[in-house]
Amino acid sequence: MSSAAEQRSAEGRVDAAVPVEPRRPGPNGLRRPPDAAPAPPVWPGSPTPLGARFRTGPDGVAGTNFALWAGGAEAVELCLFAPDGTETRVPLTELTHEIWHGFVPGVRPGQRYGYRVHGRWDPWTGARWNPAKLLLDPYARAVDGDFTLPAEVYGHVRDWPEQHVADTVRDDRDSSPYVPKGVVVHDDTPGDEWADDRRPKTPWADSVIYELHVKGFTKRHPDIPEELRGTYAGLAHPAAVDHLVRLGVTAVELLPVHQFAHEDHLLRRGLRNYWGYNSIGYFAPHAAYSASGTGGQQVGEFRRMVRALHEAGIEVILDVVYNHTAEAGELGPMLSLRGIDNRGYYRLQQDARRYADYTGCGNTLHVVQPHVLRLITDSLRYWVTEMGVDGFRFDLAAALARSFHDVDMLSPFLAVIAQDPVLRRVKLIAEPWDVGNGGYQVGAFPPLWTEWNDRYRDAVRDFWRGALPDVRDLGYRLSGSSDLYAWGGRRPYASVNFVTAHDGFTLRDLVSYQQKHNEANGENNRDGTNDNRSWNCGAEGGTDDPAVGALRRRQLRNLLTTLLLSTGVPMLVAGDEMGRTQGGNNNAYCQDNEIGWVDWSLRDEPAYAQLLALTRRLLALRHAHPVLRRRAFFSGRPQGVDGLRDLAWFTPRGLEMTERDWYTPSTTIAFYLSGRDIPGRDARGRKVADDSFLAVLHAGGSPVEHRLPGPPWAEEYELVVDTSREEQEEAPGTVCRGGDTVTVGPRSALLWRVRA
Repeated sequence: MSSAAEQRSAEGRVDAAVPVEPRRPGPNGLRRPPDAAPAPPVWPGSPTPLGARFRTGPDGVAGTNFALWAGGAEAVELCLFAPDGTETRVPLTELTHEIWHGFVPGVRPGQRYGYRVHGRWDPWTGARWNPAKLLLDPYARAVDGDFTLPAEVYGHVRDWPEQHVADTVRDDRDSSPYVPKGVVVHDDTPGDEWADDRRPKTPWADSVIYELHVKGFTKRHPDIPEELRGTYAGLAHPAAVDHLVRLGVTAVELLPVHQFAHEDHLLRRGLRNYWGYNSIGYFAPHAAYSASGTGGQQVGEFRRMVRALHEAGIEVILDVVYNHTAEAGELGPMLSLRGIDNRGYYRLQQDARRYADYTGCGNTLHVVQPHVLRLITDSLRYWVTEMGVDGFRFDLAAALARSFHDVDMLSPFLAVIAQDPVLRRVKLIAEPWDVGNGGYQVGAFPPLWTEWNDRYRDAVRDFWRGALPDVRDLGYRLSGSSDLYAWGGRRPYASVNFVTAHDGFTLRDLVSYQQKHNEANGENNRDGTNDNRSWNCGAEGGTDDPAVGALRRRQLRNLLTTLLLSTGVPMLVAGDEMGRTQGGNNNAYCQDNEIGWVDWSLRDEPAYAQLLALTRRLLALRHAHPVLRRRAFFSGRPQGVDGLRDLAWFTPRGLEMTERDWYTPSTTIAFYLSGRDIPGRDARGRKVADDSFLAVLHAGGSPVEHRLPGPPWAEEYELVVDTSREEQEEAPGTVCRGGDTVTVGPRSALLWRVRA
């Protein structure tokens, strides 16, 4: 390697590649290994659709059409792999609108393939073509093999002594033995399998989202056969579906299931990427979650999982990562897009060697480029029309909404989604921020979109740990966050309310740990946020103190009750309903083990069985009462001659809150939801009427006397939920008259139903 170093220019460039044995020229000047098999015939084929599509070609000959966008490339070789690993290279000589294409007779489903793309190596201008590296087709429908990331899969010499210029030294070692291959699959004709009338199509206002990890949800489930645990088939198993149905959720939000790769720094520490936010194949179900095989079988298994969930009335929402890929920054591996056209796919800085990074993951897809936008929208439509999914949650969605630099709500990505006849009809959820300047966009996404509302999360956590100065912010969050979403025709269900998510503490850890405990991640506890807004209730972590344990269980009930009574779309995290813990790890992205998996034995522990019972009761209550699932914001104004409002707020004295009360320090808030003043009509045009409810939330450490509002608000109240009780299988059933004073226990919540 010293010869390459000697050729470095005065500007610090390294222009020489690592010397390799020359290859013999092949057709059209391309080079192929001396032992390469003869190339099969290749017919012109078609530039559309992109990817590998098995079909009947000219004269009824079966084969596969291959089409790859590679805008600045000089040549493209299709690489076909036999079962023993023998590689056959087929030059694609047809070029139409920057798409290289060809039809190869006789290539059938199950064929493994990849590409080698030729062009200039000039990292200083962003050109990083390297035909020594086998590249995954961005449109591959299935992927076979693991990404292990040895030095050979890097386009540059990863271990170059001078790391500040390592990315400029081309590595000409063949990467094909070390990278997964795309797989040609059957294009099953969907027919009416995913027709609208076969989908649950749950209205947004009626939705309850359950965030889960395909592997982690089923890996420890005792009622699922061991060979199916951790797979798509495991999630489709009746034991898994039954839990979801009995719980009462309407949709599962799956952590990333696009094919993803593990980061090098994790592999070096003996860890793996568990969450999957490191995508490399936007059309392929992650192969490791397949129980039936990785030669294309994963596609059918995923479809069968969706079908089983639909039959149970449960929608499937995918958490998708279109903001960056697993190729990371300039020192990352060359797996797909970087070697196809680095400048065309990624946002580069003014110094084109470097990547614009709005994601914190090393690179950002250049979504304003038409072919990148096409890749994303083609992928989204594929998952809807051919795989049957019902919606998407977009990771770091603000990065997708950036034009050239700033976040722009008129960006090409948002404009295309808004007019697309397929995508505008599915559920669209934004994680409304990224890590770049101006990236925090909560409340700013346009109609059609809902958003993860982290301001809801923070307010509810702060209230129950006693850290809110007053209840002004909490009032907005409980009633649908009208301060954020009451514009442009948006509705309360634009707010996806959550207290916990995959990223951060579990619900149980939120009340058990003051500090994060991420030592198992191998980063000296530096990773993960320090802003947890948690309270350990007097002891850090596990404890035998019965008082601390009782308080923690009550806080769990308080948080779940608050979430499921709030206006908006509630989101639960798998296992929170039965006290799942990660031992204080608030960044378990690399914990593909018992730390990250759901512990189903908790159902048999009496304390957490009661938590599960309460969650089921609250969700059943929510489904039964439209007043808890409002489709329009509250007006707060009197609705009739008696002066009742659709939403009213009360002090512990039983009086309506005044402006001064909102600014007064308080640990108690009560709100009245009127069931007679629900806007809108049912499907037959009839007025919607319901019971009315009074909720009292008290975060103080001492009991408080609370007067129940009397007429005209209510003559009598029946107690439906009391979180101070350990037993939660049934409602307390206590009846009190309007005007009575009741004792609200320390740190507890009460829900009263108005008796007619």
